[in-house]
This record gives sequence, structure tokens and C-alpha cells, in this order.
Amino acid sequence: MADLLITVAPTGAETTKEACPQLPTTLAELVSTAQECELVGAAMVHVHIRDGEHRPTLDLGRLKETVQALRQETDLVVQLSTGGSVHDPLESRLRVLEAEPDSCSLTMGTTNFGDDVFLNPWPFVVDLYQQSIERQVVPEFELFDLGHVASLNRLLDQEGPPFGGRVHIDLVMGVPGGMPGTPDALVAAVAALPAGVTSWSATGIGRSALPVAFASLSKGGHLRVGMEDVLTLAKGVPVERNAQLVERAAALGRLAQRQPMTPAQAHALLNTARHQSGGSAA
Repeated sequence: MADLLITVAPTGAETTKEACPQLPTTLAELVSTAQECELVGAAMVHVHIRDGEHRPTLDLGRLKETVQALRQETDLVVQLSTGGSVHDPLESRLRVLEAEPDSCSLTMGTTNFGDDVFLNPWPFVVDLYQQSIERQVVPEFELFDLGHVASLNRLLDQEGPPFGGRVHIDLVMGVPGGMPGTPDALVAAVAALPAGVTSWSATGIGRSALPVAFASLSKGGHLRVGMEDVLTLAKGVPVERNAQLVERAAALGRLAQRQPMTPAQAHALLNTARHQSGGSAA
């Protein structure tokens, strides 16, 4: 099987600093975390940022500063979340692309998200996709449910291929309101993926982290891990550092005879603008 792309999602928008002091919420903490995770096998970082009070924000100045710092201090593919928090307005989420990341998340539909609603109406999805092409940002299509798989088929048929020509998706599994984090759900989603998909990964939320990881590896998929998605290594054992989750993912990959991808390989896999220009760590 191919080498394993490990994406780390270190922060997210849901967990508070008060509830989890080890969560990297400052720029210095985020950069240090990214460096540590790169050393143990991560090749891409999925970024949410916080303000000076550790609250989720989509402040464009902070986003640009974050992208610049991560590029200066790591070779990772820098992927910004365009989801923000469930309370962020659509226009703010569109402006994320102005920070010029290598990649962005692009969620393929509205989904219940615990007690909230993660809003992604079709015109917004199309607008975000078109802008990602114009700004030469590689989208990662986030699929929270089987209906999102069908929406991805519709988008590619209607709008054509993304920038770079690669179709990379992430199955986000185990969110209350989305598809369950089970091997059966993963197999069903993978079977329904468009023929044009060139690579896919899977994310298991909470207790589904390990079942989803095992299922993804067995089907040839890649992995996203991090404290955005899970805060315990086992029952009663809290995650102290995102690198612990990356290390575990790398160890599982090696058991499956798949070595962690380097950042340069990840840039090539996604055909990012930096890879095309020769600016990645090739």
C-alpha cells in the first residue's frame, strides 16, 4: 500500500482552554505543536485559530500570521479550516481563503453537530469551491454523512476538478448528528465515493478514533488525528500533547506496512501550489 498521510488537527473550535489547558491555542503553542508533530510523522496540519482570550476566531490578520509562521517553521501542508465554529457567519468563512493556505477544508453539506447546526448551504459550498480554484488553494472535501458523498459527486459534475486536479476527501465520523464512527459506515462511504477521488482519509471523533483508524488503514485510506477530535488516549488517560496521537497513528501505519509520508510527499499528493512552484520541501 501507499505511504500514509497523517494530518494533525491540534486545536479545533469546540474545546475550551479552561477545560483543557494543554490545548494549543496561542500562535507559539500552535507552531511548537506543529514542529513536534512533523518530527513524529505528520505531513499536514489542519488549523483553527483562537483570539487573545483563547476563543475561536476567523480574524484574517491572525490567520495570515499563522500561515506565515507555520510555513517559516515547518514544511507541513498548511490547511485552514473554513468551518470555523458553528456560530461563524458564512461571509467570514469565505474570507479564510484570503490568508493563502496550501489547502482548505470544504464541507459538503449542512449537518447536525451535537446540539448545534453546522450550516453549509449549497450556494455557499459552490462559492467556496469556485474561490478555492481562483485562489489556487487545494480543497479537502469534508464528508460528515453519506448525503455529503452524493453532494461531492454533484459538485464535481457541475463545477469540474479542483485546483491541482487532485480530489482529496476526509470522512469525519462519529459527530453526533453525522454518520457513526464504525467500520460499516466507513466501508459504505468509501464504496460511494466518486471515481475521481485520488486520495481519502478518515477522522474518528472521540471513542470512534481507533475503530475508524483501523478501518481506514485496512481500506487503504489515510488518517487525521489530533486534539480537535479526541482528548483521551484510553479511558481515563488524557492526551497531553498532539504528538502522542500522531505517534500512535504512525505506529499503526507501520504495523500495516505503511510509512508516514513526508511533507514533500504530501504536497505532491495534493499537488499544492507550493509543490507546483517547487517551493515545498522537496
